[in-house]
Amino acid sequence: MRARLFLIVDDHSRLLVDGRFFAHENARACQDLLRRAITRRGVPDVLYADNGAPFSSTWLARTCAVLGIRLVHSRPYSPEGRGKQERLNRYIREAFLAEATHQGIESLDQLNDLLAAWADHVANRRVHAETGEPPISRFEKTGPHRQADPALLADAFRWSVTRKVTRTATVPLEGNSYAVDPALTGRRVELRYDPEDLTRIDVLLDGKPAGAAIPFVTRRHVHRAVPQAARPDPVPTGIDYLGLVAAARDEAAGTGAKIDFAQLTMFASDGTRDRP
Repeated sequence: MRARLFLIVDDHSRLLVDGRFFAHENARACQDLLRRAITRRGVPDVLYADNGAPFSSTWLARTCAVLGIRLVHSRPYSPEGRGKQERLNRYIREAFLAEATHQGIESLDQLNDLLAAWADHVANRRVHAETGEPPISRFEKTGPHRQADPALLADAFRWSVTRKVTRTATVPLEGNSYAVDPALTGRRVELRYDPEDLTRIDVLLDGKPAGAAIPFVTRRHVHRAVPQAARPDPVPTGIDYLGLVAAARDEAAGTGAKIDFAQLTMFASDGTRDRP
């Protein structure tokens, strides 16, 4: 299993606000972590990020703009501004990942559950060498922290794209086609949507609501950047199919006959019996 670790650290207290491993390093992972952090710890005034693609997306910029967060990117080739997070990365590798690797991790969910427990009960409660205080204590001294209205928070994490309405009063998005108000034909409109639900698309013209985009041709229900649930492993049939093949080979070798694979395929992939 290969995973990328995303972290959000409070600069003042050194609190590990949230951290999570993701299978994909993309804008969706960045937004997911930020939303979790805001829901739990409040809205920051400034978000300082590096220049990687997940942190330079228009979607993250929109999220910060809606919530009133000043987004600041570190200067290229200037690692001094990221020193605190690099030290935390090293601490996580030495104090958490070494133990997790030794124990053995069976899934990404298990790894993230262990990281959350370790962050809450170890990393954020130890006395920090530089501040002389546990990060959680130092963080709570500056509270209460600004909270976001749930409706505003939901809108902030929607995605937005611009599309030109076709002559047939439709707009394309992620391989889908949507019908819009015919009065918008030929105009450029903004589409706002939740990437996890491509069935509900709001249309805006010059920043003002202009109705909804109604699914006309649907090929995708979620954005391709949203991780999809892995297909479950096939249920074992209990039949040693390869053993049957080997036995048939040995028998055929003695008679010179060819193996009849049709006679071996006695069970379908779901475990039910097929006809020979």
